[in-house]
Amino acid sequence: MKKKILITGGAGFIGSHVVRLFVEKHPDYTIYNLDNLTYAGNLANLKDIEASDNYNFIKGDIVDAAFIDSLFEKYQFDGVIHLAAESHVDRSITNPLDFVFTNVVGTINLLNAAKKCWKDNFDNKLFYHVSTDEVYGSLGETGLFTEETSYDPNSPYSASKASSDHFVRAYGETYGLPFMISNCSNNYGPNHFPEKLIPLFINNIIQKKSLPVYGDGNYTRDWLYVIDHAIAIELAFHKGRKGETYNIGGFNEWKNIDLVKLLCAQMDAKLGRVAGESEELITYVKDRPGHDLRYAIDASKINKELGWKPSVTFEEGLSKTIDWYLSNEEWLTNVTSGAYLEYYKKQYN
Repeated sequence: MKKKILITGGAGFIGSHVVRLFVEKHPDYTIYNLDNLTYAGNLANLKDIEASDNYNFIKGDIVDAAFIDSLFEKYQFDGVIHLAAESHVDRSITNPLDFVFTNVVGTINLLNAAKKCWKDNFDNKLFYHVSTDEVYGSLGETGLFTEETSYDPNSPYSASKASSDHFVRAYGETYGLPFMISNCSNNYGPNHFPEKLIPLFINNIIQKKSLPVYGDGNYTRDWLYVIDHAIAIELAFHKGRKGETYNIGGFNEWKNIDLVKLLCAQMDAKLGRVAGESEELITYVKDRPGHDLRYAIDASKINKELGWKPSVTFEEGLSKTIDWYLSNEEWLTNVTSGAYLEYYKKQYN
């Protein structure tokens, strides 16, 4: 009998890469991609696999408890990879309640459904919850986040993710639900909705629009190539220890301003522009509230236990990312114009 895996948020940026990897690597699995297709969910990300025999798309909202219960009852999933989330910090500052509903209530609905479906027979079952390094708060100039770092979230987004992490662990302790959690650093790569820094700035440089940099630009982040992240999730799902947390990072710290200048230089070279032309688009803007100074992940645990490590340097990954956007101008145009919504109507009515 084929193993049935539910992947939530599988039309989003990270989720689409995870779905594709599982569909292509595990033809003996049946993959169910559940996504509510909000602004950042884009089924065009999965055009190449949508006709695969072991792939199924389900449109729905994890906040709808009755709907989630009915899915588990109908399909009897053997595993869950939970990626569905509101994830943009700026949006969480404007409307935190959306993040509470999706990230907290939605996660609890999935946990309840899994617990009910699997009952007391948890053999060969797993609830894999994908989280963020932002739950750990902010670092000073030195040090790294480890799996033992205390939680100290500073934004509504990170608070909602921290809460969902705690609920996953609580269901493991209280009900014996088999779980695993991974906390990742900032992802970048193909198919990223252009509200986050790298895809936004790639699009703005193409359009010769301003590049808004928060504060003095010295905020520091660890960057993880999204395909490397998908590989890490697939590896942990199959080889990781249940009840454990794995930090997944790129060993790749960059100050925002240095990253933007590197991006500008690569874009100028690829677009045939004069060196330094795109840097002139940089504009410093008022800082956002509760902005964490520095994130950096110690990913040595997943490296030592499972042998995972990033496959590309940041310079290589950034170059690949830029090449993808320049080669997929139609995707970028459709996303920025909202025309991708027509694809949903045509394909899924």
